[in-house]
Amino acid sequence: MKLFTCRQIAEIDQLTIQREPISSIDLMERASFQVADWLIHHLDHQRPFLIFAGPGNNGGDALAVARMLAWSDLKCTVYLATFDRQLKGDPAINWKRLEEQNKVSLKKIDSEEVIPEIPENAVVIDGLFGSGLNKPLDGLAEKIVERINQSGATVISIDIPSGLFGENNSTNDAGKIIRASQTLTFQFPKLSFLFPENSRFVGEWTVLPIGLHPEAINQTPSKYTLLTNKFISGKIQKRGKFSHKGTYGHALLIAGSYGKMGAAILASKACLRSGAGLLTSHIPRLGYEIIQNSVPEAMTSIDSSETVFSQVPDLSVFSAIGVGPGIDKKEETQLALHDLLQASPKKMVIDADALNILSANREWYNLLPENAILTPHPKEFERLAGPSANSFDRMQLQLQFSARHQVIVVCKGAHSCITFPDGRAFFNSTGNPGMATAGSGDVLTGIILGLLAQSYSPEDAALIGVYLHGLAGDLAAARHGQYAMISGDIIEQLGASFLQLE
Repeated sequence: MKLFTCRQIAEIDQLTIQREPISSIDLMERASFQVADWLIHHLDHQRPFLIFAGPGNNGGDALAVARMLAWSDLKCTVYLATFDRQLKGDPAINWKRLEEQNKVSLKKIDSEEVIPEIPENAVVIDGLFGSGLNKPLDGLAEKIVERINQSGATVISIDIPSGLFGENNSTNDAGKIIRASQTLTFQFPKLSFLFPENSRFVGEWTVLPIGLHPEAINQTPSKYTLLTNKFISGKIQKRGKFSHKGTYGHALLIAGSYGKMGAAILASKACLRSGAGLLTSHIPRLGYEIIQNSVPEAMTSIDSSETVFSQVPDLSVFSAIGVGPGIDKKEETQLALHDLLQASPKKMVIDADALNILSANREWYNLLPENAILTPHPKEFERLAGPSANSFDRMQLQLQFSARHQVIVVCKGAHSCITFPDGRAFFNSTGNPGMATAGSGDVLTGIILGLLAQSYSPEDAALIGVYLHGLAGDLAAARHGQYAMISGDIIEQLGASFLQLE
């Protein structure tokens, strides 16, 4: 799914009106119906519905929603706040329709004194401000938002929580933003929904299709994309009848150290479950029996060191290399990683301790192979590229890092962000908080390595790997629950994940 800035979405709205063609009031009606339908099917009809509408198109949506809820005999009260602006255009038409319907209690808020008390059992529909906002709320608007947030009521925002900016909120004021339980957004999620610091405002979000013109969507350029099942399914390669293990590549995994052999086991299992034909796990000598007993399908390459990675094996037979899970940061390991980078592997995924060694030796960045895949969590990325004030700034820094060093960066987390050297950014749509468990990142490294070892490009290996990892995590959570999940559960669900994609 292409993602757009709020300005681009407004342009797509206008192109839809022109090309369908459809009037703006009928497009508003179509969008409002989707919201009303969701509310009718998901909420208790016995609860009072309090609809807060502003003077713009978001308020027009809210007024239309109120009318539709009233036709279903839900108890609705509308509070219109125009903030000293004249109600005109489509919002004015919907206000008049409500007056003519005569089924909804209509009230106006023109001062702080008439802001209503909100009972805890109420459902608040937030239609005060939409995605065109570009400065923090103040005055009466701020007071209304404050009252709603203090009420304890269930808050449903239409399209975007009032006060939240659609992209960059670095200049916003968190105390002046609606804190929604649920956001019902039109056609596309806003970029700001994908950043962790905004989850307290957005709550859960649902994308409602409103029939924006497909040609307008296709012709509007965007460097941002949300990964979907259909998109990833189209990238999964079919296996040939006469293929054999050699067809699907030979992966080398450099992992493990004294006390951290579990990382090597998890990454090895995930690599094999991801379809690699052959896997050799390069491990310190102490790990030989451990890996042989735990992952009998893997071959082993034994380091001369008893406890750490200290030497690079012959790389000539391997189609892809993964390095980092549990290797520690000892001096001999740092020297060995330098030697590995100097060998310029064609396909490579770098994770965990290897990233931490790299960030401590920034002069090595010019040794990174083109399209190497780096998989840092946010703190590791900060060590690599420097601090950032918020997630939007970090995304910009990530895009710059990818372009400067010609690498693919996977910044892990909810909606993991994957950036490419050409300036594109992809956000993941799978995964859940149960994956915040030891070893989950090692599993991702193994998955990406297994895909790289096959004939997948680094780009596809990163995109498929991240999506598949999250999907397996979702299936594991469905089986074990988020609290009880461990990383091995993610590996166990990789088969079911591939079947779902197929």
